[in-house]
Amino acid sequence: METRAVLLSAPKTLAVTPVNLVAPGPRDLVVRVGYSGISTGTERLFWSGQMPPFPGMGYPLVPGYESEGEVVEAGADTGFRVGERVFVPGANCFGPLGNTPVFGLFGGASEMLVTDVGRVTRIDAGMGPTGALLALAATARHALAGFNTALPDLIVGHGVLGRLLARLTVAAGAPAPTVWELNPARRDGATGYEVIDPATDTRRDYKAIYDASGAPDLLNTLIGRIARGGEVVLAGFYTAPLSFAFPPAFMKEARLRIAAEWTPDDLIATRSLIDAGALSLAGLITHQRRADQAPEAYDTAFSDPDCLKMILDWKV
Repeated sequence: METRAVLLSAPKTLAVTPVNLVAPGPRDLVVRVGYSGISTGTERLFWSGQMPPFPGMGYPLVPGYESEGEVVEAGADTGFRVGERVFVPGANCFGPLGNTPVFGLFGGASEMLVTDVGRVTRIDAGMGPTGALLALAATARHALAGFNTALPDLIVGHGVLGRLLARLTVAAGAPAPTVWELNPARRDGATGYEVIDPATDTRRDYKAIYDASGAPDLLNTLIGRIARGGEVVLAGFYTAPLSFAFPPAFMKEARLRIAAEWTPDDLIATRSLIDAGALSLAGLITHQRRADQAPEAYDTAFSDPDCLKMILDWKV
């Protein structure tokens, strides 16, 4: 089976090109993708060539782990029906191009996907392009739902992840967090919480600060803003080594936590929050392009500060 997919053949070398799909088995679903999202975290690192090496990485690769689509073929052991709508967090389902293997480390930016049934999550057919945001929402939920965690009273960064952290905090019934954002254009869109310029904030007694900016040089600043025994949560992805001055952290008895990626339980819990109306994904998608415009879409997603979230439309 052949399909179209976004293919990164090398850093900053990207095209929509025909690729081969592996044959589906009895536990597999074949999904026709409607929309896929572009991640400004991990995908930017693959696109720029800055992603630290780890097992399963290489070029050429199909990026993307934010796809929603329709089941068009369901294996006998899946328990799914043709026509159901699903979220797919990427798929390693691509055959070689000639003698060159195609890496599907994420593998979601493709018109068609073959995926094990255990990787997908059913979603409401009416979600449309917001269905592709489920992984981001689950990532935010995972950061908040770990062991011995405190909900944030300060969030750094009002991008998509920062907005989701703030919305989930409010949905949990906690006091509204403060959100720092340097870009004035990104301070809009808050509901139930305040977004401010960090230069105007004089507080130094935050109990839990969640960094959603991914900036590697903020640790000393954030440690200086926590109360004694407070926690700094690193919810972004950091490629540069992180460091901090020990004496201020010692005096504060600071705690540092790293939030990893979502788990299947996070996806299920997040979908339940959305279905119940407790969590809205509205207003997070600012840009949308046809899939055949992927080169321009990726460039916009990574270079335009006004682009919160870019979605590729595979239906046109």
